[in-house]
Amino acid sequence: MRVPDRFGPPPPDTKDWTWVLERPCPECGTDAAALGVAELPDLLRRSSLALGDALRDPEAARRRPAPDRWSPLEYACHVRDVHLVFAERVRAVLAEDGVRFANWDQDAAALAGRYAEQDPVEVELELLGAAGTVAGLYAAATPEQEAHTGLRSNGSAFTLRTLGQYHLHDVLHHLHDVGRPL
Repeated sequence: MRVPDRFGPPPPDTKDWTWVLERPCPECGTDAAALGVAELPDLLRRSSLALGDALRDPEAARRRPAPDRWSPLEYACHVRDVHLVFAERVRAVLAEDGVRFANWDQDAAALAGRYAEQDPVEVELELLGAAGTVAGLYAAATPEQEAHTGLRSNGSAFTLRTLGQYHLHDVLHHLHDVGRPL
């Protein structure tokens, strides 16, 4: 399978993005802190549909705009995997207050998953399925569960609400990266 404009892996993202829980993101404009858990399911589903649209032209979906940016296909693979990781974390927070999350290395996942070589049609289906699953988990949360907490491996603490806000920002930011903001 030909992979146009392949530059090799972009540099790892080492930023701590938890600041998006305190102020709007100047790059994508998302004000995650303004969102409640009840708003997450619809936004997660809609954003995944928009990202899926970016995969309809397989040639364009594989094209990287710059060496330090992923292609729409690679972003879609990443967002699919983000949904899967957050589904695990949401299930854990719903089941147990104060849970510790397993570490997830997104850069290692991208390399191991060979994102640039995946089939855009399959990725779109998997993306929509993963988004639907995690959206359903947020939708099923009770108001009492919204205060449940979880700890990331670096010590960052989240409630179900802030976990969802952080999750949604990641997704919306990548929609912005591919030029398809909601």
